[in-house]
Amino acid sequence: MNTNPECALCGRFPKKGTTEHHLIPRMCHRNKWFQKNFTREQMQTTIPLCRDCHNAVHKFVPKEKELGRHFHSLDLLKSHPQIAKFATWASKQK
Repeated sequence: MNTNPECALCGRFPKKGTTEHHLIPRMCHRNKWFQKNFTREQMQTTIPLCRDCHNAVHKFVPKEKELGRHFHSLDLLKSHPQIAKFATWASKQK
């Protein structure tokens, strides 16, 4: 039985475990726009990602505000063409 959590994007169970990705980046939490549009619980929501997928998310969407405004859910992240392509590729890796 594997005790490591599953990556929310690629579905792998990495040996080194996963990292927590804030769907709304922490640097945006004090921004008035985010405070008006999201609850505290929404801003604190995280998803488990393997290191490869986490790096890919920040590579393909490097601006924190863009991540928070346009990719603040798992479905929205999966809808990003480059992230979806990477996650499909990563799911086939060991």
